[in-house]
Amino acid sequence: MSWNSYYRGDGRPRDVTLAPPPPWRRLGGLEPHRAFLPPAGLTDAVNAALYLHRPLLITGGAGTGKSTVIEQVAVELRLGPVLKWHVTSRSTLPEALCRYDALAHIHALRVSEARGAAPADIDAFLRLGPLGTALLPGRRPRALLIDEIDKSDIDLPADLLDVLENGTFEIPELVRHTRDTVHVRTWESTGTAEIEAGLVQCDAFPFIVMTSNGERDFPAPFLRRCIRYDMPRPDAPALHRAVAAHLGLDGAPLAAEAAALVTEFADRIARGETLAVDQLLNAVRLVTDAGAPTGEQRRRLLDLMLRDLSGA
Repeated sequence: MSWNSYYRGDGRPRDVTLAPPPPWRRLGGLEPHRAFLPPAGLTDAVNAALYLHRPLLITGGAGTGKSTVIEQVAVELRLGPVLKWHVTSRSTLPEALCRYDALAHIHALRVSEARGAAPADIDAFLRLGPLGTALLPGRRPRALLIDEIDKSDIDLPADLLDVLENGTFEIPELVRHTRDTVHVRTWESTGTAEIEAGLVQCDAFPFIVMTSNGERDFPAPFLRRCIRYDMPRPDAPALHRAVAAHLGLDGAPLAAEAAALVTEFADRIARGETLAVDQLLNAVRLVTDAGAPTGEQRRRLLDLMLRDLSGA
């Protein structure tokens, strides 16, 4: 099927068969952590964080693999599925620890009262957040990704200090509850955890990776509790290895067109442009496809996919 066999812009319905996705976009296919190649010094930073039971703060540009690090560590150390907290400017510490749907609970109580039934208990309206789930006691530590913490409200890093230092927190709604033991749903799971007297205390500090795009500074008390690592800008050899790994080439060299594209991409990064590795992967996939566009169309598409991320 040629490149122009999909959307043509003529408004006429047609049956088409889309090309299979590239390896890094296949559902249930090649996992990103298998193709991730740690840059120099990253394994030392990870091992220091693991040994000292401290969070790891990774700073770097978009698409440098910051969030993939914890996936690789969790697989290698058998820490289980990674818990993920994607931070925004509206994120708060309480929502990361435990969420209580008070409005739904009040509604359920009114319905129970109207029907003359037993009042709805609080269990069904509580759910541990990603950080709260990571702090549950267990035989092995959990892995938690706190993604893009530099996008948080200015107070959130300071709010985290006590929890990260002590590995414990209270659930206010359960501290005042008449029952000593309550089962609360956990994050990204249908399972529940047994909470005693509203207190959660970890047996082992979770392995926490926090990522930052370097868009803001953090307070010194927060930074001193972290192991910090800055992702280097990838050079041409590193990009060649990364692309080959994602394409599953098993040591085989890249095609000439792909190799030239990688070199040009590395030069642009060296000149200070903001580009992500997944942009390069998309472009390489395009130029190496058997039915890839040529000439002016190829140039337009590469310009479209390799736009500097610092612009609009």
